[in-house]
Amino acid sequence: MPLNPLTPHALPLLWIALLGACVGSFLNVVAWRLPRQESVVRPRSHCPHCGTGLRWFDNLPLLSWLLLRARCRHCGAAIPVRYPAVELLVAGLFVAAALASPTALASVGDEARPLLTALAGWVLVALLVPLLLIDLDHLWLPEPLCRWGVVLGLAITAGAAALQGDGPARSLLFWHLLAASAGLLGFEATSALAQRLLGKPALGLGDAKLAALLGAWLGLTGLGLATLLAVFSGALVGLIGLASGRLQRGQPVPFGPFLACGGLAVWCAGNGPWLQQLGGLLGWNAL
Repeated sequence: MPLNPLTPHALPLLWIALLGACVGSFLNVVAWRLPRQESVVRPRSHCPHCGTGLRWFDNLPLLSWLLLRARCRHCGAAIPVRYPAVELLVAGLFVAAALASPTALASVGDEARPLLTALAGWVLVALLVPLLLIDLDHLWLPEPLCRWGVVLGLAITAGAAALQGDGPARSLLFWHLLAASAGLLGFEATSALAQRLLGKPALGLGDAKLAALLGAWLGLTGLGLATLLAVFSGALVGLIGLASGRLQRGQPVPFGPFLACGGLAVWCAGNGPWLQQLGGLLGWNAL
């Protein structure tokens, strides 16, 4: 019987969510330590205020935050709600990734597809969530995470191509490699053009590297859709921010989180539903 993460005989969705919450706890550590050039492994988790190491029962995803009433057991400092929020977010994304229908894996055999889809989706979530958090905090997208994201995306694509056998699948890796290159060069060219016309870059170099990552995972069409979703959602948030006074004109806003969310949306739903939505908006019935 093939291993299917969606059947009661393998990993029930509740256990997948629990796994996601545990990974989310670790991603909180990554997002905190990586910008500070600290090891994400040592020392073990500790309170950032008093430095006291946390014992296992103080580090349970979601549960410890509730039991401690959002306070450090040792110094009483407040524990931000962001920590359980990220754990809950990653738990939900892990479930969504297990249920996803990514176009890049659509032609993989029925026996291998569910497991490969879940594992690949979890890796993608684990890459994009810390990038999203770090960009929100520091307007910076760490190159090592983006670089490893490209490598892992191409490796997953190569594995999917190998499972697909003959035919068009042979060119799958080439097209994803082309998409990664197009994302990098296209975003860099856009930033350079904005620098020349407006006197300041419209995008950071980190955004170009994140686009390369998404190209490696999603292919050309998926990258284009993710970029469109990022532009539309970014524009909407910007307009709301300006109207509410929370944003000022000229204030830098990170684009990476919108790209990451767009990439996850395209990965989970596949290209088809987003192309249909786009076709409906533009009146392209053929889509």
